[in-house]
Amino acid sequence: MPDRPLPPPSLSYGGDAAGLICGWRFGPAGDGAAVALDADEAAAWLAQPAPAPGEFAWLHFNLSHAPARRWLERHAALPDSFHEALDGGLHSTRVERDDDTLVAVINDVHYDFGFEPSDISTLWIAVGPRLVVTARTRPLRSVDTLRTAVRDGDVPRSPAELLEHLMRAQADVLVGIVRGVTARVDAVEDDLLAGRPGPQRARLGELRRVLVRLQRLLAPEPAALFRLLTRPPPWMAEADAQGLRDASGEFSVVLRDMAGLQERVKLLQEEVAARVQEGNNRSLFVLTVVTVLALPINILAGLFGMNVGGIPLAENHHGFWILVAVVASFTAVAAWVAFRKAGRQ
Repeated sequence: MPDRPLPPPSLSYGGDAAGLICGWRFGPAGDGAAVALDADEAAAWLAQPAPAPGEFAWLHFNLSHAPARRWLERHAALPDSFHEALDGGLHSTRVERDDDTLVAVINDVHYDFGFEPSDISTLWIAVGPRLVVTARTRPLRSVDTLRTAVRDGDVPRSPAELLEHLMRAQADVLVGIVRGVTARVDAVEDDLLAGRPGPQRARLGELRRVLVRLQRLLAPEPAALFRLLTRPPPWMAEADAQGLRDASGEFSVVLRDMAGLQERVKLLQEEVAARVQEGNNRSLFVLTVVTVLALPINILAGLFGMNVGGIPLAENHHGFWILVAVVASFTAVAAWVAFRKAGRQ
């Protein structure tokens, strides 16, 4: 099959007629060969009974194209568990072994991730001794990073190493997300310490929802991979298994950092809630003091406003000032009692 130059990233970003976004055929381990494949060339290569030793291919599909599923069922010979994962509604991260094929469901952020909980989608992966298939419905950042790296010459030596590169790319994306969230949390904390008003509660709530969703969807991945690597498939070399263990360890570190950042956001939310509660208590105290100070004059005004006989001081020329002095005295006593009680709290 003649080699041809790799296509620019924009030509096949949405997939060809078969839904194939990109395809590469890699030569035997260590020779550095990477040949771009279209859907027809990939089907012809898969139809070969015995490929060269160490040769494998990576096909990345866009499941938004209806022909993609039909092409995979017709040419890829993937296990039923992979197609069941595509049809299933369970998107939690997991890695399973089906005979000689690894079937993985992982979650990744959209290429245009904007720190929204909805900017997370699923990537389905099947890894075999000669074929790696990845499929998604929305452009995802980690797999696109891997696609760019392969196009630039970072050629994996085996299917397991390709999966390792994908995991490391996903860990790098998560590191960037953690840094971005940390910068936003720092800005909220600075505004909070400086006493600058702003929508801190709403901003912290959005960031916490993103972190919770990422952690909920991604946290099971390291444990599932460790369980799988205790009994790897026969075609996986020990070096590849160790590389996956190392990548899983790096991923676990990122998840721990994400959990720590989530706890920090929670503490800031509690601080904001405490300040809001303090402000509400202060406003309620002011309202209570005003009510208490107005109580004597309201009572006396109600009593002396009755149209009945025997109202005291009605004939006294100094009656008005006497009542003013009585009201002022009662008001001063009420104010002293209220502020004394507030000073003790």
